[in-house]
Order: sequence, then structure tokens, then C-alpha cells
Amino acid sequence: MASLFLRAAVTDDEPFLWSMLYEASHAAEQGTASPEDLRAVPELARYVERWGTEGDLGIVGGDSAAALQGAAWVRLLDKENAGYGYVADDIPELAIATSPAARRTGLGTALLARLLDDARAHYDGMSLSVRADNPARRLYTRLGFVEVEGSEIVNRAGTTSLAMLLRFR
Repeated sequence: MASLFLRAAVTDDEPFLWSMLYEASHAAEQGTASPEDLRAVPELARYVERWGTEGDLGIVGGDSAAALQGAAWVRLLDKENAGYGYVADDIPELAIATSPAARRTGLGTALLARLLDDARAHYDGMSLSVRADNPARRLYTRLGFVEVEGSEIVNRAGTTSLAMLLRFR
């Protein structure tokens, strides 16, 4: 991507975040037909439903304002509504995805770098869940995320996922 458009995610971006959650969760691999179907999957819906509430922070971007192709966002989840990468009530959990056409273009890295810069002012850290075989683990490690010991779980696809944590302070 020659030049990237990045901006803060707003409440009106919720439909786009559903489509990015569809990509991030590999929902098509499990037979989920569309992003709208994720609304009926509570363990995934918690990442987007009612986007824009207190504690939500995200970045969307792509080729232009009219051609969004990716998003990186964090959301505070509590122990009773814990996500896959939950570590503490005061540490938001990251979700990130790009459209298939925007993969390996640098957009995901740009989105995450901008989100990390923005999040440092609001949080003590950030966590995520990643499939053990996902090449993105290298990016997360390069940016300072470390594996949370003992966090390995069998995910919805039947493979292994683990939590990673980045402390800002």
C-alpha cells in the first residue's frame, strides 16, 4: 500500500467492525455465513456489540476514507464477560483484522502501531488471543507482547490459541 488512511474508530464504524471480527475470528472456516451471524455468538459478539461505549478505542484504515480495509480495536471486558485473551478487568483486549486483499501490505502493522500509541495514554497494557500457528504471533512478539503462561486453550476451530500481554507500564 503506497499511502494509508488511518483514523480513530467511531460509533458509526460498528458495522465495519463486525466485518473485521468475521475475518479476525476465522468465522467462515467454521461455516458462519456472514458477519451478521456473529451477533448470535456471545463469545464473539462481546468484541463489537454496542461499539463506542466507555473504554472502547480503535483505529480503522485502508486505501482511503471510502475504502476501509482493516481495523484494530480494544475493549475492556470484565471477568464475568471475559474474552479469549482476558487477563484483568483493567487490561483491554485487542481484536485486529484486515480484508483478505489488504493482507501482507503493512496495513495491519500500521493499524496496530497507531492503536498502541493511542492506548498508552489510557491503559497499563493490552492483551490478545492468537492461534498458536498464526503468523501474526511474530508481529505481536516484535511489538513487545509476551505469551501469558498457562493460557493455552482449545479454540472454536479445535486448534490451540494462547493469550499474549503487552505492558505499557
